[in-house]
Amino acid sequence: MIASNLSAISCRRANSALCLSAVEEHLQASSSYRTLSPTGHLLVAVTLGFIGTFGFLNNLLVFVLFCRCKVLRSPINFLLVNICLSDLLVCVLGTPFSFAASTQGRWLIGDSGCVWYGFANSLLGIVSLISLAVLSYERYCTMMGSTEADATNYKKVAGGMVISWVYSLIWTLPPLFGWSRYGPEGPGSTCSVDWTTKTANNISYIICLFIFCLIVPFLVIAFCYGRHVVYLYWCIGLSPLYK
Repeated sequence: MIASNLSAISCRRANSALCLSAVEEHLQASSSYRTLSPTGHLLVAVTLGFIGTFGFLNNLLVFVLFCRCKVLRSPINFLLVNICLSDLLVCVLGTPFSFAASTQGRWLIGDSGCVWYGFANSLLGIVSLISLAVLSYERYCTMMGSTEADATNYKKVAGGMVISWVYSLIWTLPPLFGWSRYGPEGPGSTCSVDWTTKTANNISYIICLFIFCLIVPFLVIAFCYGRHVVYLYWCIGLSPLYK
């Protein structure tokens, strides 16, 4: 900021319109992520604090109940615990940093911390979404199967959990190796995938991320639960689709 002010003074002395324009562009670029007022940052901090605290306590309670009550240790509940794990890790590894940044109105842990934050939150968010898709497919197979579900079948559930983490890694590691990147977003107090850069490299990644990490899981969930609804209507005699 001092250098920018000195540059502006030197430009005024030289009466250089071109130089002044360059300084203004530099100042605009340096403040491009500071779009919230102090009150706005405070509201964001309060919201993040509430979400982080409530999310941590809620998911921790799920883990405690799962560990203490053997009756809850069914295959389907392991998928739910996988979702709770990803949410709990967000509350531990992500929310505290964005909360601290919002209290100060700027990112506090440098470029490397920004990359780590963007990667970790993207990874854990996709894990939750894929786990929900796996959960909906498991429920679909159980309801539509001709035989009763095997309550001791942990192998398929474990495979679904592994798939959720591996699939998420496949789509969140590329920005670390040059296909797009992780950087500041919004008011500069959080970091994520670069959503704004208009290059072929970045746009191609955003499109693939949108298709394979949002559209595909959404379609799986919609199909599975849609079939659930149709099946339930058939069970009560209201749907001709299964006749």
